[in-house]
Amino acid sequence: PRLSCFGLMRNNQRGKTSTKLIYMPPEYMKTGKLTPESVIYSYGTVLLDLLSGKHIPPSHALDLIRGKNILLLMDSYLEGQYSNDDGIELVRLASRCLQYEPRERPNARNLVTSLTMLQKQTEVPSYVLMGIQRLERTQSHNASLSAMWEACSRNDLTAMHGIMVKVGYKDDEGTENELSFQVWTKQMQDMLSSKKPGDSAFRDKDFKTAIDYYTQLIDLGTMVSPTVLARRSLAYLLTDEPNAALGDAMKAQVVSPQWPTAFYLQAAALQMLGHEADAKEMLREGEAIELQRQRMGIGS
Repeated sequence: PRLSCFGLMRNNQRGKTSTKLIYMPPEYMKTGKLTPESVIYSYGTVLLDLLSGKHIPPSHALDLIRGKNILLLMDSYLEGQYSNDDGIELVRLASRCLQYEPRERPNARNLVTSLTMLQKQTEVPSYVLMGIQRLERTQSHNASLSAMWEACSRNDLTAMHGIMVKVGYKDDEGTENELSFQVWTKQMQDMLSSKKPGDSAFRDKDFKTAIDYYTQLIDLGTMVSPTVLARRSLAYLLTDEPNAALGDAMKAQVVSPQWPTAFYLQAAALQMLGHEADAKEMLREGEAIELQRQRMGIGS
C-alpha cells in the first residue's frame, strides 16, 4: 500500500509495483482496496521499522509484544535516547496499528493525539537530529553582516529595494555571461532596449512595468543575469506574488550559487508564504555564505 517498506518493493509479472505480502494489511489481500484503516496498518509497519531498525514481519512483532519481549524489538542504537515508558508506549501504539481486524486499530485522530502526548519537543532542527555541531551566531558576526542581511532579517522589502538600486549590477561581475563581454549583435540591442526601461521602472518603483521588461529580457536568453532575476524576484514580492518571487530567487542562486542576496530573497518569499522555519533557515544559509565570503575577502 501507500505506506510500507519501500526497500522491499518489486515488480510483479504484470509490471505493477508491490511489496512483500507480509507488509500488506490483511484486508487488502482479500479485497485489493485501501481504506483509512489500511493506511493506519501501513503506518504501524513504518513505526515498527523505525523502532526496531530492521524489518520485522508484523505477526512476529505482535508475538514478541504479547510475550513481553519488547526490549528485543528496540534498535540498540536508540539505547539511552528514550525512557522505558515512552519506548513501551510507542511499541504498544505500533501493535494497535497492526491489529488484524481494521476496527480494532486507532483512527488517525487518536493516533496523532497519542503521538503528541509523547512528543517532548515541538520542533527540533535537522542538525540536532543528525548530531551535527552548530556554532551559534555571535553579536560580532551580526555587526559585520551586510545591509541586505539586516533588511531581510527585518523583512523590510522597501529597504531591500533601496539597496538593490544602489548596488546596481556590481554583483554580476565574474558571472559567465557578464554584460560587458557580450558580443554586440541585434540580440544585444534588443536586450538593452528591455533592460534600460526595466531598470528605470524598478528604480521608480513601478514594479509591474519592471516585471514586464525584465521578463522580455530574460526570455531573450542572450544572457543570464542574477541581478535581473533578483530584481524581478523583489518586484514580485512587492506586488504580492511570493511564489513567482521564490522561483526567480532560486534561479538566481543557480546562476550564482555563492551570492547571499539570492538566499535572502528566498527567505523573504518563504516568509511571505508563511513558511517561517524555512525562511529562517534560508536566512542562516545566506548569512553563512556572506561570512565565508568576508573571510575570503570577497564582497557580499
